[in-house]
Amino acid sequence: MATHVAIDRDLCKSCGYCVDACPQQQLRIGKALNAAGYRVVEVLDERECTACKTCTVVCPEAAIGLESFDLLEAA
Repeated sequence: MATHVAIDRDLCKSCGYCVDACPQQQLRIGKALNAAGYRVVEVLDERECTACKTCTVVCPEAAIGLESFDLLEAA
């Protein structure tokens, strides 16, 4: 099972709560700005995400979501 970390760029306010809370240390405040002028959080390596959902719980703006999916094996 793989996980995609979906970050809503328009909702992120660079608070850093998710960065501090991630037990895998896979989030960081990026350099890209959203329309409001905040630096948007980015994922370092989605393969390292364990889908613990800690980031989604601590985000006061509900800007992070997790999408899990099965990887198909090559025939």
